[in-house]
Amino acid sequence: MKNNRKLMGMLILSFVSFAGLAQLSTPPGGGSQKSYVKQHIGGVGSVAISYSSPGARGRTIYGNVVPYGFNNLGFGLSTAENPSPWRAGADQNTTFTFSHDVKIEGKELPAGKYGFFVAPAAEGAWTVIFSKDNNHWGSFYYKAENDALRVEVTPEDVGFHEWLTYEFIDRQNTSTTVALIWGDKKLPVKIELADPVGAHIAQLTAELNNQQGFNYQNFTAAAGYASSVGEHEKAIEWADAAINAPFFGQKNWATMSTKGAVLAAAGKSEESAQVMDEAIRLPGATAGAIHQYGRQLIAAGQKDKALEIFKYNHKTNNGAWPTNYGLARGYSAVGNYKQALKYMKLAKENIPAGDTLNGPIIDQNIAKLEKGEDIN
Repeated sequence: MKNNRKLMGMLILSFVSFAGLAQLSTPPGGGSQKSYVKQHIGGVGSVAISYSSPGARGRTIYGNVVPYGFNNLGFGLSTAENPSPWRAGADQNTTFTFSHDVKIEGKELPAGKYGFFVAPAAEGAWTVIFSKDNNHWGSFYYKAENDALRVEVTPEDVGFHEWLTYEFIDRQNTSTTVALIWGDKKLPVKIELADPVGAHIAQLTAELNNQQGFNYQNFTAAAGYASSVGEHEKAIEWADAAINAPFFGQKNWATMSTKGAVLAAAGKSEESAQVMDEAIRLPGATAGAIHQYGRQLIAAGQKDKALEIFKYNHKTNNGAWPTNYGLARGYSAVGNYKQALKYMKLAKENIPAGDTLNGPIIDQNIAKLEKGEDIN
């Protein structure tokens, strides 16, 4: 019995000793509270900033609370030979986490998590540092040899700001500017995706390899984006998948016209024409859709082919709107203004009810054709 009591006492003492190492969550004492901000960039990338936010409390910040330059803090690794910058916040390291490779003020920085430090200057630009050290207390253990990137950034004067804050002050499609704001200074740092197209293609690839990849509509959308940014091989691959993939691939106007468009954008005009000749005969190929294809051919300088398409559209859809308009454009493109005028007048007669836009435009085109002028 005595041995059991002795063992129990030892276990309790052991438990209390270990429990004493853990800290309970208590209300903040009014000091430098933890803060966190995150901004998405380019639809796929992001930058997240974790920091502690001290207050100014009427103090002179720069040159006093925050000394200029690099300094010997007299603790840790901070010495005269290895001076430290400012921790750009309070308490533990301020950190920046980038989901993708970025450019900071035009200089490349790989994706990852970095400690953020600043060396202010009394005049001119400040040194901004992204360090591989990201889990220390303050800058006592800062090592210059672990810098991943240094850039020079010029601060701006602002109205007095009590709490140190990181704020995204500019947000563009593929870039953002974050500002450190405290006291009477604002330090803006521009961040942009290093390869926004590559990042988006990678994101689309990952999604199409997941649940999103089980319908042809997503593949046609992805093919259209890839084509628009010059990723032609990827665009053709995805357009083919929309048509031919097992289970969900479909051959219809949407998928075939997408393939025709990406082939044309890739400079494969003959292949594109063959695909589109089949596409206009498939479900979903409306008179309006075929009309727009004819207009694209005119814009591409393929005038005879455009007239051929307009003739097919008129015959197949029995002169429905806008097939007369299309024939007028097709004949005008090849210089046959007499025939163009004939069909433009027919187009005026079958303008859809409620359409107030095309009437005045058709009148202008009739006047041009009567003068022997092209309407395209």
